[in-house]
Amino acid sequence: MEKIRIGIVGYGNLGRGIECAAKQSPDTAVVAVYTRRDPASLSVLTEGAQVLPVSALDDGKQDVDVLILCGGSATDLPVQTPRYARLYNVVDSFDNHTRIPEHFDAVNDAALAGGTLATISVGWDPGLFSLNRALATAVLPDGENYTFWGKGVSQGHSDAIRRIPGVRNARQYTIPVESALEAVRSGANPALTTREKHTRECFVVAEEGADRERIRREIVTMPAYFADYDTTVHFISEEELLRDHSGIPHGGFVIRSGKTGWNRENTELLEFRLKLDSNPEFTSSVILAYARATVRLARRGERGCRTILDIPVAETLPMTPEEMRKTLL
Repeated sequence: MEKIRIGIVGYGNLGRGIECAAKQSPDTAVVAVYTRRDPASLSVLTEGAQVLPVSALDDGKQDVDVLILCGGSATDLPVQTPRYARLYNVVDSFDNHTRIPEHFDAVNDAALAGGTLATISVGWDPGLFSLNRALATAVLPDGENYTFWGKGVSQGHSDAIRRIPGVRNARQYTIPVESALEAVRSGANPALTTREKHTRECFVVAEEGADRERIRREIVTMPAYFADYDTTVHFISEEELLRDHSGIPHGGFVIRSGKTGWNRENTELLEFRLKLDSNPEFTSSVILAYARATVRLARRGERGCRTILDIPVAETLPMTPEEMRKTLL
């Protein structure tokens, strides 16, 4: 079997997760890791994979089928994804929901200009949760969607805090409001504001001498990340962070409550749940599946930008149609 050649851009938790996912997939292989660090300082998990400076990508001649971009959504991906989509097939995990339309347009223009295929916002939300919201909406058109995240560590929000001057390290937990979750599961179809559904709790290691009140204020007023939530900020030591917050668990629920029957007399409830020990490893597994699909569709001549809603599920599987019908249908 000819393996899909994966290039990883950025080597943090997500990049290492891609390596783990590729190891478990029979048709993919990580062939290169591209980093902003000194390549000589980096030791990767995949035997034989090259470690190269990210500048090596600029010639457009790297021998990869798809680049998986593992940077943060706050500042990395809005720049990197359009840049590399002009040169390579790419997949990213851009997770700022409110800015997906503008990110899509920028990446679509770049991919069309470069004759490549890009898939954006792949993960579990946006990603698998998006797919479940779409399917549930199709099945129960007379209803409401509700999405709850956590309790768990949000990588994107944690990264956004770490970008604030004076912050050495940080973990951010998203926590569902239990009363809101219970109201939705009861079939009451409550009208809930963003603030009523979740709270956010931040554990921050500040640089020595940093203005903690400024940092707290920048966090709680950050648009699209914290401003619309009740947010609590705790300042702790590096030792406490490593001791109490070293794991990266997450999860959540997509629920749709809807009515069926001629007179809307019946209430139906669809619920999809994730409970994850490792947010980045699971996210990487989703990304790898859609990297496979991106390469397949690109080889058939598709160009431009796609999301998880545009790609048939069958394209994500390392199986023949006959195998799928026999084992999954």
